[in-house]
Amino acid sequence: MIEIQDLHKSFNSHAVLKGIDIVVKDGETLSIIGGSGCGKSTFIKCIIRLHQPDRGRIVVDGQDISEVRDEFELAKVRRKFGYLFQESALFDSLSVAENVAFGLKYLTDIPLNRHRRIATEKLALVGLKGVEDLRPSELSGGMKKRVALARAIAAEPEYILYDEPTTGLDPIMSEIINELILDLKKKIGVTGIVVTHDMKSAFRISDRIAMLHEGKFLEVDTPAGIKTTKNPYVRQFVEGLSQGPIQMKLRELD
Repeated sequence: MIEIQDLHKSFNSHAVLKGIDIVVKDGETLSIIGGSGCGKSTFIKCIIRLHQPDRGRIVVDGQDISEVRDEFELAKVRRKFGYLFQESALFDSLSVAENVAFGLKYLTDIPLNRHRRIATEKLALVGLKGVEDLRPSELSGGMKKRVALARAIAAEPEYILYDEPTTGLDPIMSEIINELILDLKKKIGVTGIVVTHDMKSAFRISDRIAMLHEGKFLEVDTPAGIKTTKNPYVRQFVEGLSQGPIQMKLRELD
């Protein structure tokens, strides 16, 4: 279980997170929705301590990790997490198998001679076979996303943080990724936090959805509850309306 209490994060004078409180239950998939630049990615990067919070507590399985500074202790914390980066973030100089096994070298004590077998097993879980020796440049966008997902689960984490898992994918591949997220939850019981703009995906994969706006969660509810919300901000975002309390800021072209 992950407990977030009064989480704050600013960059220079710009406050991004202004007091986040939420509990992520074991085994659930929580999706974070909200406008571009509202702090969704910052939120999950604070959880895994890629960003240091300014204030607040991040309690993972009973341990407050918000003030952990020791790199060895941080590595133990990160061992519990898999992270799917928005742009997949594969290393072009490494093969697919080496990409999938990359974290095993730094986050685990699994012997090197087992890394390729683990990579093959995880690739099979995401529907990829016989691609171990290919380079990322030889893969389609959807395949890259699946390789990145295989890497995220390689160390068998308890939690996976998904940053825009369907961005840049066509509708069919997006649905394949949605099915993989649901399948991984079913097969390995992983707890997921998903950052997404894709409302179809959020409604498909989530146990709960949280709307982030101006540094705080406006509403946290089941997909059914979000679909029938009375909150005008949430309704505007979910329905994709240009008119409403959320003001779009358009810059004039030079």
